[in-house]
Amino acid sequence: WLFREQLVQARAINNLFARFDKHLSRSGYLAKGGQIVDATLIAAPKQRNNDGERAAIKAGKTADEIWPDQPAKAAQKDTDARWTVKFSKARPDADGMVRQRDIAIPAFGYKNHASIDRHGGFIRGWTVTSASAHDGAQLRNVLNRENTGSIVWADTAYRSKANEAWLEKNGYVSDIHQKKPKGKPMSEATSRANGRRSKVRTFVEHVFARQKAQMRLFIRTIGIERARVKIGVANIAYNLTRYVWHEGRSAPA
Repeated sequence: WLFREQLVQARAINNLFARFDKHLSRSGYLAKGGQIVDATLIAAPKQRNNDGERAAIKAGKTADEIWPDQPAKAAQKDTDARWTVKFSKARPDADGMVRQRDIAIPAFGYKNHASIDRHGGFIRGWTVTSASAHDGAQLRNVLNRENTGSIVWADTAYRSKANEAWLEKNGYVSDIHQKKPKGKPMSEATSRANGRRSKVRTFVEHVFARQKAQMRLFIRTIGIERARVKIGVANIAYNLTRYVWHEGRSAPA
């Protein structure tokens, strides 16, 4: 905890991540092959607030402003984390029948937005927001300019006219999932193209799954600055394990 707190106070997590990324490049693991962008929810302890307190939090007030006469309570309140709703779409079974309904699951905490280089599978760019932030708005904040490949893969949350225009202007090639037309079935060609994209994108899900399952990534700290450090350390740790895996593959038997 003390080590992470020192990183918070020094605002050093981005520099620490960049230094290890530079080590990867010097070791021959250049960012190439294009990049896969996605985001995942990182849960935090749920806050129990009344309507007035929730309104004050949404208005941007700090914990000290909301609970000025209760410093101990204010110190335990996270006013940066937010609620969001995660949708789990029902999938057809082997017979093609959809036997479940789409499920809306409320979640509280933060998001880890990341860009993975397709060739090496390393996290090359990342940022942290509250859980309510829109994934697509963070696209330009996580893309790695050093990647030698120009293709960008992402799900439909990242497809917008603004993002497509920005990608083209900055020399990227969009391979972002196409959205289903409103009131119309998706064409077979678009469906096949999305299926091809999904085969590439699936790798980033393994990255996030490893962080949550093996690293037990969960936010128990207060505030987005500490959450950023906790998630940043997890991103570095993932890259370190990936580096060890690559080195083990290349080592002589």
